Amino acid sequence: MNEKLNTGSQFPNMTVNLTGGGVINLPGDMDGKYNVVLFYRGHW
Repeated sequence: MNEKLNTGSQFPNMTVNLTGGGVINLPGDMDGKYNVVLFYRGHW
């Protein structure tokens, strides 16, 4: 994805590896109408 998300932009489909193992498909695995996704880079 090369474009920034703006107000009203649709979240792109992606598969993310979870730190505890497994994966989550975004936004398909999110149940609610409104969701918050936090990407934490980790240590610098």
